[in-house]
Amino acid sequence: MKIAPLYHALKKESWANPRIVHTGQHYDIDMSDAIFQDLGLPEPDVHLGVGSGTHGKQTGQVLISYERVLFDTRPDLVVVVGDVNSTCAAALAAVKLGIKTAHLEAGLRSFDRTMPEEINRLVTDVLADILWTPSPDGDDNLIREGVSRKKIFRVGNIMIDSLEMLRDTIESVDMGREVGVSGEDYCLVTLHRPSNVDNRDSLEQIRHSLIDISNRIPVVFPIHPRTRKNLEKFGLMESIQKAKGFHVLTPQSYIRFMSLVFNCRIAITDSGGIQEETTYLGIPCVTLRPNTERPITITHGTNKLCGARDLDTVVDSILSGRKRYKHQIEYWDGKTSERIIDTLKVLFPEKTTV
Repeated sequence: MKIAPLYHALKKESWANPRIVHTGQHYDIDMSDAIFQDLGLPEPDVHLGVGSGTHGKQTGQVLISYERVLFDTRPDLVVVVGDVNSTCAAALAAVKLGIKTAHLEAGLRSFDRTMPEEINRLVTDVLADILWTPSPDGDDNLIREGVSRKKIFRVGNIMIDSLEMLRDTIESVDMGREVGVSGEDYCLVTLHRPSNVDNRDSLEQIRHSLIDISNRIPVVFPIHPRTRKNLEKFGLMESIQKAKGFHVLTPQSYIRFMSLVFNCRIAITDSGGIQEETTYLGIPCVTLRPNTERPITITHGTNKLCGARDLDTVVDSILSGRKRYKHQIEYWDGKTSERIIDTLKVLFPEKTTV
């Protein structure tokens, strides 16, 4: 979702020849193919096929495999996105070979080093030559860490580019009708973080709260494979499937999932992207985490942090209040890719002048 708008923007430029490298870290082939199709992306130029494994194994395999690709291709610029293991490994491979590297979605911090993603963010931002940030807090974090201001470019939120790029298509899909819930009168839930779903006590508390919430508002729950596996492992899946107000789904493609986001009354999540998308759309969001690397979604948006034990109370408060209230955040406007192109023209005048 984060590379598609930039890829399409670069394809329009006569001086650019973008190539997509799929590391395979997120290895559900069916879902990957569906998302590529939704976003109008071609087949990846390179597929590393890394697959699952420990953090060290994934990082090491991406580093080894991607280094081989870089030896053969020697690109002028490597762009890494987000905060996954592949982000850190690809940046390390490129920088060690002296290849300019840009980090898209730089500067985000949760200040929680127990999160693997936080380590990836810190390492990638130290390594990268160009840091494209989504919001002022990203700039501030990098400057506080001693990063040169010359490396920092605030370009906005690339996820909003994806949303706006496909808005018409998303709005033409009615997933609520397909699921059997009415517009703006259901709760959308996504869960996948280990701190929520790998521990039986945590997952059981969340399950209990969600079933209670489903008695007041229908709950639509596209279940992540990791979450489903643990619900079944801990014997919690059957109670969710039998709950009257629950609508359990398999993971959805980008367009079908965003149709659910567009039309929900409230979102409950532990995902970073949904915090941003709901803020942009003005939809109340409850994030089941003690912290977030996207604090602007709280200070300027619709997001609330919450623990599992307080979930019922927080949801009740939201349901009794206003439905939607949108705040404009600078550069969250669907034009992030355009600003990135502008920075490349400044940084690489010899390459971008035709």
